[in-house]
Amino acid sequence: MKRVSILLFCIIIVFAFPLPSAGREAVFKTSFNSGDIPSIDQSLVSDFIGIQLADEMTVGLFRQDEITGAIEPGMATDWELSEDRLLIRMNLLKDVPWVRYDAESGAVEEVKNCDGGVRTVTAHDFVYGIERTLRPDTASPYAFLVNQVVSGAAAYHSGETTDFTTVGVKAVDNSTLEIRFTESGEFNLSILSMWMMHAMPSWIIDGDTCTEGLGERWTEAETYQGYGPFTLKEWVHDSNLTLIRNPFWPGTDSVPEPKLDEVQYALIGDVMALSEYESGNMDYAVIPAGDYDRITTDPLYADHLVFQPTSIGTEWLAYNSLLAPTDDVRVRLALSYAVDKDAIVQAVRAGVSAPYFVNPGVSGAPKLEVYPDLGIMYDPEKAKALLAEYCEEKGITPSEIEIIYAYSTSDQNKLRAEAVQSMWEKTLGIKVSLQNSEWAVFKVERKEGLANVYRSSWVQDYMDANNFTADVFLCPGGGYQEILDWPSLGCTDLSNPNYIRYADTIRTAGKESDPGKRAELYAAAEEILLIDEAILNPLSWNYAYVLMNPAITAPESATGYQRWEKWEKAGE
Repeated sequence: MKRVSILLFCIIIVFAFPLPSAGREAVFKTSFNSGDIPSIDQSLVSDFIGIQLADEMTVGLFRQDEITGAIEPGMATDWELSEDRLLIRMNLLKDVPWVRYDAESGAVEEVKNCDGGVRTVTAHDFVYGIERTLRPDTASPYAFLVNQVVSGAAAYHSGETTDFTTVGVKAVDNSTLEIRFTESGEFNLSILSMWMMHAMPSWIIDGDTCTEGLGERWTEAETYQGYGPFTLKEWVHDSNLTLIRNPFWPGTDSVPEPKLDEVQYALIGDVMALSEYESGNMDYAVIPAGDYDRITTDPLYADHLVFQPTSIGTEWLAYNSLLAPTDDVRVRLALSYAVDKDAIVQAVRAGVSAPYFVNPGVSGAPKLEVYPDLGIMYDPEKAKALLAEYCEEKGITPSEIEIIYAYSTSDQNKLRAEAVQSMWEKTLGIKVSLQNSEWAVFKVERKEGLANVYRSSWVQDYMDANNFTADVFLCPGGGYQEILDWPSLGCTDLSNPNYIRYADTIRTAGKESDPGKRAELYAAAEEILLIDEAILNPLSWNYAYVLMNPAITAPESATGYQRWEKWEKAGE
């Protein structure tokens, strides 16, 4: 009752756009296969599904084109860089209202402020969003990227200063925003486009003179406010989530007005999603490995099959270097060489074998045709020799070694884990135990360090090799640093010579403008990760056959992220 009263008192609506009563709604129906969606809060999302949703319900300063990966205008209509490329001034799209869905009226409605005017997105909302992401108590998983590119951000995020005016983010006026960079980088604008730097509604999160702040509870369907081409209509946790078209989004060349009326997510497993697809109740479905041959050879689905990058990402195994026996580099290397990646891809019916980590689809990445011998592939004899050396030193036999492999619950992850388990047990003669948990739980458990191996995945946030290197592994704040604990727990000791070489190499690569030299540097960094330190083993790059309703017309995304505002559904 308290929440309802807040909404009735504080969120006054000036216009409402009910759904049209004539004709069928254009609804895209899809699924998410690993339990509930952890978060849609721009400061807190860190996974593929959360990013996808946040990018459709709000729009960043810039926006990544899903076909080319190029940076296009988002809320920034035009911009100017200083001569030294350290200061950017952006003019923002004007008169874009904040909106919410009202379940009682069945309409998306504009939100009013305390004075009775429509709340529109301003430069101050972007300043607030960035400040909130950088607050130490927000614990934003992607604040580290803001720290890398925005002047003064790291000191504010660490608590060294509480004065946000020392951070290089300034609202010149309601429609003009300035940001000062730490250094000139090839990828600065890409990072400015990301979700954790979007505008956020301070009045509903922290409160104002007429609104009680809800904190992290603001993302529930009853209270969510956004401004993108879609907004949140319904979220029944562990069951379903629905986005609805925002009729107040003005439409731009890069972010047009949506033609779909709704996007509906069923939070179900892949097997059930396929069954729903075959029953005509779903527009998109991943093909589980057990159904792969049946579906791909059935003429009924010939025009439904799409082979695509499910994301520009890498599927990989993260090794726990602080827990025996994976605390020994020889064991980690033995595990890597004992995995037949081609067989894994065949078993799960998805992906292409990945000898190295950085996805070759991003800018600066080494290409297979230029670096055919880079990385690590199947070599069972080398694996046995490494483990034999370790066992001889320890005075044990391989049968006395136990490895715990943990993964997030899904049909495909289970199949992959069982295939790897079989390879390790047969090739190395060790015991391998499998553990699984729902995605939201797994994200917490993998930081506790109780397993030797964690199923892992990295999907591009922006199309540059820096996002597969510095943003993943560097201290402090790399996306997987708290899981790998490399080079040390909590980044307390950075003296590891291999880490120093790795950090220096990728920092140099990030500033290098020559594509050939960049690729050479990133190739050298791969050898440090995969061979010298062996802290991970890349398994595959993300490609797969999926089923898509032929009635859907959509751009072929090369990034894995979709721009639903560009989609159409025929006959609806």
